[in-house]
Amino acid sequence: MSNFSLDADINIEVKASFIAKGSDAPLTGEGYEFRLYEKDLMEDDYLGKSALDANGTARVTFKHGEYMDFLNPETNPDLYFALYNGDALIFQSTVMRDLDMEGLEKFKMGEGEVVDLGTFLVEG
Repeated sequence: MSNFSLDADINIEVKASFIAKGSDAPLTGEGYEFRLYEKDLMEDDYLGKSALDANGTARVTFKHGEYMDFLNPETNPDLYFALYNGDALIFQSTVMRDLDMEGLEKFKMGEGEVVDLGTFLVEG
């Protein structure tokens, strides 16, 4: 069992990268906003937002305790995200249910856990 599942105060960084369809170039620009959520039965947890960097990558950092289900602390999160260009929703992921964070995480010394959701091809 990793530190991830034991420490509610450890930082978790979730990242995702985006490539423009047709050009295979990183999706960049000031208008893009990535929003990360954790799906719940009652109300989804908003975990944060990020712009896309020069490589088309978004990063959201939060603490394990910000989404943890106190009724069932052993539950893995059900994450999903939305990508906006201005006010327009241009991409939404499916819900990644019971995400095995330990299998995806990488530890960054002094920063915490990093979870890479992958690279996604979207309309620019």
